[in-house]
Amino acid sequence: MTIQEITAYIERNIQEFHRRRLESLAKLKLKKVLLRKNPYLYRAKDIIDAHDLVKSLLDAHLSSQEEGIFGDFLEGLAVYVCSKAYGGRKSSANGIDLEFERENIYNLVSIKSGPNWGNSRQIAKMREDFTKAKRILRTSGSVKHVEAINGCCYGREQSEDKGEYLKLCGESFWAFISGQRSLYTDIIEPLGHQAKQRNEEFAIEYSKVINRFTKEFIESFCDLNGQIDWVKLVTFNSGKN
Repeated sequence: MTIQEITAYIERNIQEFHRRRLESLAKLKLKKVLLRKNPYLYRAKDIIDAHDLVKSLLDAHLSSQEEGIFGDFLEGLAVYVCSKAYGGRKSSANGIDLEFERENIYNLVSIKSGPNWGNSRQIAKMREDFTKAKRILRTSGSVKHVEAINGCCYGREQSEDKGEYLKLCGESFWAFISGQRSLYTDIIEPLGHQAKQRNEEFAIEYSKVINRFTKEFIESFCDLNGQIDWVKLVTFNSGKN
């Protein structure tokens, strides 16, 4: 595996991230965004300008969506890197994203974007998935030693040994699946491929959505004096039909 191969993969596939990001923006509806956000928070912050409120709502929504879209890209990149380095492959086991053999150890990997990805219930579910996948592999008799890994694409983890699994973050994770200690910084530069051009395209569409949403918000949730009608907004968000 060479950095040229990884760069070529990133430059091919980062376009899908930008495409999905733009597509998600185009499909947004103001009232769907309003239903997903906490109106009490924005009232407590004393936001009185309709444009500011709409922008804050939209930015929060888009940030959450982009995390998910980019997480899918990073998972695909990790699987590709490992396939080149150790013959890794996308797993068919429930809750497992990647599996590969390294130094006579069969590794089951659940990939997350960052270290603070879930609550106690979600972590317990991951443990269950690891346990089931290990049991199936051991029952087949084809694998002697199985290791479970929670791999996080960025961040740090001081205590990597969690007993039932290892939690490898950032540099440790990328080095583990690739055998290259510097990979976590090597991928930064190619991630910016055509970013300026694609962000300019996004900014144009973003401004259209902001203007359209602001007009709709004023018509639906402001009084005749142009003041935000918080009772009407909260009723829409939280009232019974």
